[in-house]
Amino acid sequence: MYFDYRHTKIIFTLGPATESEEMLREMIVTGGVDVCRLNMAHASHEWTEMVIKRVRKVCAEVNRHVAIMMDVKGPEIRTGDLPEPIDLEEGEVFDFLVNGDRSGLEEGIRGVTVNYPRLHRDVHEGDTLLVDSGLVRMRIEEIMDDRIRCKVIIPGPMGNRRHINLPGVKVNLPALTEKDKADIEVGLRHNIEFFALSFVREANDLDILRRHLKSHDSEARIIAKIEDQSAISNLDEIITAADALMVARGDLGIECPYEELPLIQRRAVKACIQKKKPVIIATHMLESMIEQPIPTRAEVTDIANAVFEKADCVMLSGETTTGKYPVECARVMNRIARQVERSRETKDYENIPLNKPKAKMLRAAVHLAQDMNKAGIVVFTRSGYLPQILSALRPTRVPIFAFTDQELVFKQMLLMWGVEPFLIDFAEDSETTIKAAFARLYSGRIEWASPGDWMVVITNVLVGEHIIDSIQLRQIE
Repeated sequence: MYFDYRHTKIIFTLGPATESEEMLREMIVTGGVDVCRLNMAHASHEWTEMVIKRVRKVCAEVNRHVAIMMDVKGPEIRTGDLPEPIDLEEGEVFDFLVNGDRSGLEEGIRGVTVNYPRLHRDVHEGDTLLVDSGLVRMRIEEIMDDRIRCKVIIPGPMGNRRHINLPGVKVNLPALTEKDKADIEVGLRHNIEFFALSFVREANDLDILRRHLKSHDSEARIIAKIEDQSAISNLDEIITAADALMVARGDLGIECPYEELPLIQRRAVKACIQKKKPVIIATHMLESMIEQPIPTRAEVTDIANAVFEKADCVMLSGETTTGKYPVECARVMNRIARQVERSRETKDYENIPLNKPKAKMLRAAVHLAQDMNKAGIVVFTRSGYLPQILSALRPTRVPIFAFTDQELVFKQMLLMWGVEPFLIDFAEDSETTIKAAFARLYSGRIEWASPGDWMVVITNVLVGEHIIDSIQLRQIE
């Protein structure tokens, strides 16, 4: 059986460095990426439509498919445009104008507009205001009718459309903005598989997005990005409401004390596995490789820790949008994940709570596959439910081959740890479908298995007039 098998999935963010057909081919075939992320904070609708079509064209040509995730901005606060960048000075008084008009600046005081006209109603004097991933720190000194006046504590450059963080402050922005809805409309037209919502604060934020998708008859899955203290306080209910979770460590590390970030990450991964939801670790994973061809040793350890924690996915952002070495970044993640996964104990798997009889049957299937030593699991699904539970059990060195006749489900399973999905036609007779699945395993682009290999097959069989769930131990002929 084919055993050089990576369970941890790789997400890359599409940008100028990777948007050409040639680079997409390299990322998909050589880099082995599983999901393509579109960051709508920096994307036009024209570009988005173009690259969605391009990704799918390249996938068809190379006969290897990736899922598409649209990352919508959510309730984000940004500065407006400036005639030229400002170099702030320590102790300087600086204004943030909430009415969108820089002509109202007082003489001798510099300032910038913000995109949230109610910002001055949500903050208090003494609050901390951070700009551009925390590189600039200010303290709010005075709140006026049309502006917030701050004092610069840690100076730095102020450019156009810089992101603003307000640690510990709950802003009353809507969970889904008009821009988000317009962006989502583009994704809906092209039936993309995932929508990631930024700055999720509570479960209701996800319910709003889910109702919006349902109103457009979309079965796309929702990924909740946790990025502030509110999300951490409501973590369990957010995971329950979401289809998957992304630990977005950039803003999260600004909004929360940075020394707590590793503990938050570990807690989030563990909670997602227990709730049988995929979890993504994102941001700054290979930041140095934006400019350098090899990773720092700390970055290697960071990725390894995410794999040791059994996160479903690791994600690349700036490394593949504007970086000089995007394919090398994917290769680095590949190498680290495979090496760490090979080091795990053979009989190691997650002891998650399973209440339904069918779910308990899946645990028995994992036991059997691991006891067989070099057996795979074959499962048939139309919803992705059974592979998702098998994935949450995290069977060591046991590939989960999931077969479906639903194209959307096929691509959505690309996010799941350890699941290798296949799209096939289901026959009326289950035995015909099983044989077709076996043939696909040893006759495709990759030889996943060979005749003589053992498979634990999870399927239903017809007994008299009843259909019952079954576990079969089968040898490929």
